[in-house]
Amino acid sequence: MATKTAEQITVDLLRPLSGLSGRYLLAAAFFAGMVVAALCAFFYQAYAGLGVSGLRTPVFWGFYITNFVFWIGLSHAGTLISAILRLANATWRRPVTRCAEVITVFALSIGATFPIIHLGRPWLAFFLFPYPSERGIWPNIRSPLLWDFFAINTYLISSVTFLLLPMVPDFALVRDRSEGIKKKIYGALALGWTGTPRQWHRLETAMHIMAIAVIPVAVSVHSIVSWDFAMAPVPMWHSTIFAPYFVAGAIFSGIAALILAMALLRKFLHLEEYLLPIHFENLGKLLLVMSLLWFYFVFAERLTAWYGNEPSEMAVFWTTQHGSYSPLFWTMVFCNFLIPFPILAIKKLRTITGTAIASFTVVIGMWLERFLIIVPSLSFFST
Repeated sequence: MATKTAEQITVDLLRPLSGLSGRYLLAAAFFAGMVVAALCAFFYQAYAGLGVSGLRTPVFWGFYITNFVFWIGLSHAGTLISAILRLANATWRRPVTRCAEVITVFALSIGATFPIIHLGRPWLAFFLFPYPSERGIWPNIRSPLLWDFFAINTYLISSVTFLLLPMVPDFALVRDRSEGIKKKIYGALALGWTGTPRQWHRLETAMHIMAIAVIPVAVSVHSIVSWDFAMAPVPMWHSTIFAPYFVAGAIFSGIAALILAMALLRKFLHLEEYLLPIHFENLGKLLLVMSLLWFYFVFAERLTAWYGNEPSEMAVFWTTQHGSYSPLFWTMVFCNFLIPFPILAIKKLRTITGTAIASFTVVIGMWLERFLIIVPSLSFFST
């Protein structure tokens, strides 16, 4: 295959911005319908009360907090692929970094809505914001909700910055090929970029600084999310292993989400010449490592609970092993380890299709893991 010129690459990558296809409008209409349905459900819950979601004593956390932890975990895709591999100077990462960075911002934006939905009275969410009031009431710094507020907003700001910085030259490229109002919009986003050596040097320096800064921010975010659980005296929650366990699980699900997104973009935007099999193979190797690490953490958590033999913890332990939650637990094990491990470990199976199948099962398994962390423990907990 002949090497493409810079002009040909530019034309290929800007093609999706050239107009609206029928398939795009159909997809936009479909997802708009889903948003309208979600808004109707949200306003009905606000009117009828949080009980319509199934939350009641003693399970006060359910699907909303499960989705919150799940989406925050998916956001770690950008951190691993774009930041860590950028610092490691892994050149193969370049075609996938933008996709990873976008997933981070989108997943964080989605995940951040669930605590507000979970409040039941979302119009009181302003109590989480640290601002001086006439009554002298400040947020309770001991509240995990306040930790989440600061952690998520810090991560979101840094992730948006990390996404927009390398897009400045791209905005300038679109600006130079646009007309009218579109040219003005992209001109404002380009921040006066002309592509001089001085501008490139400053951009690379800024990206290097952001890559260093965003990694500890991402790790701290999911550590704080795990401490929402670990700080509570709830069976199977009060554990010192939760922070690394949650961070590893977040990276695991983030890589899986990135592979799925790349496979879909490659198929529907016809990017076969840019998202190559080598990218999926390398990401598949990373997913394999994280699958092994995930299995280790799950085994360590279950082993210590079984050996400690605390009655309250054993009640949760056995209900997930061969009780009412056991089908979900063993489905999680199959999805996160028994299915992806052989696919990713055997080179002939580590193809684009193979890694996409493994990633699909991991996304399902990681949602089940978040659910199994929250609901069974609360089911056996009473004050």
